[in-house]
Amino acid sequence: MIKKYIRIIAACTLIINIASAQTTLTLSEAIIAAFSNRKNIQAGKMDITIQQLKTKALYKKYGPQVSAEYNYNYNPILQSSIIPVGIFNPALPSDATERIQFGTRWSQTAGITATQPLYDATIRKQINENRLLEKISKASQAQTEYELAYEVSKAYTNIWLQQQQINAAIIDTSRTRISYQLQIDNYQAGRLLKSDLNIANINHNNTKQKLTDATIQWVENKIYLMYLTGMLDSEANDFKIDTTFFNNPILLLDDTKILLDSIPIFQQLNLQKQLSLLQVETERSKYMPIVNLKGFLGANQFSNEFNPFKANSWFGFSYIGLNVNVPILLAEDRKNVSQQLQLQSQQYTLQQDEKSAQFKQESATAKLEMSKLNLQLETQENNIALYKETLSILQERYKEQQITSSELNRQEFELQKLLADYQNTNANTWLYKLSYLNATGRLSELWR
Repeated sequence: MIKKYIRIIAACTLIINIASAQTTLTLSEAIIAAFSNRKNIQAGKMDITIQQLKTKALYKKYGPQVSAEYNYNYNPILQSSIIPVGIFNPALPSDATERIQFGTRWSQTAGITATQPLYDATIRKQINENRLLEKISKASQAQTEYELAYEVSKAYTNIWLQQQQINAAIIDTSRTRISYQLQIDNYQAGRLLKSDLNIANINHNNTKQKLTDATIQWVENKIYLMYLTGMLDSEANDFKIDTTFFNNPILLLDDTKILLDSIPIFQQLNLQKQLSLLQVETERSKYMPIVNLKGFLGANQFSNEFNPFKANSWFGFSYIGLNVNVPILLAEDRKNVSQQLQLQSQQYTLQQDEKSAQFKQESATAKLEMSKLNLQLETQENNIALYKETLSILQERYKEQQITSSELNRQEFELQKLLADYQNTNANTWLYKLSYLNATGRLSELWR
């Protein structure tokens, strides 16, 4: 059993020694690595680029639109028109008419049409909408990064907490081994019942198991951080954390106002509200006149036989003119659409208010919990110091056979419970600190 204990201690010591020789990964570096390597972050950046390309394409609508046209038609039934021949021939009654067919069996048209927009309010509105969509994509990307940074910060903190737990578990295991060895000596001398020795063995086994569990959890936390940062398949996945970060003044959490503008979700909701109002203006612009300068340059061919290249059958044709389009009646219900967009804008305002209340509640709760837990930590630290001092005294008294094995074992058991409570309280304190930074909009200070 003692040999097994020595192997565990040696393994943990080796882990710590290896860690001391590793490259230090700061929290800022971990967060930036996550931004660079996570696939959902890369996908979000593509969305921003897509919106920028759409905006760029909209600007092209201000330039001339040029198209080539070609038509070749066969006309089995030629168009007829009624001509008032009586007006041109005095020999006929004045109201005499004659049906005359115009055109040829075959005709074709080839040419180029150019349109230059002079005034179209919808283009400017569409560009403004897409610029806002760019900003919304950037805000959405920033929110994704903000949430990822929060997750990385928690994983980073958990590694540090687990390292502390390993160190504490090594000390605890060493202490319980001393108590256990003292009782082994008494048992072998015939001065101790096997049941009492078993309890000492149980206490010692529990601390060894906690050491093993803490070591495994430490490795799992490192793997999770490597996953978040995209370092699982990287050669740079062997690292240690920067423990000096946990003395950073930002973690003192002095009283500050909630910086809602620093939380990207608020920027995103505000931009979406602006977009809804801008879309109302876009709807109105659909009823404004559209003015284009339009021209055509080409030729027509007429023939009663299939011969696209027949001589003397092609005739030039061109025009240039001003085209004005004034919508009078559209199928869309403008009032209905505008009401929908106005309601959407109100929805975003309500969502902003809800998010604001949520973060205020989370920051206030985190602040109160930290105050409570800090008091608990102070009390637990004092109690642990007293328990350890008492346990050292009891171990000496046990050597002198002044106390029973039961008293020593009970003291070991109570100390183990207190240490477990302390570790849990300490972990919750740090997680509430991160929650407070997240809710007050100060999380970005961790990597900027």
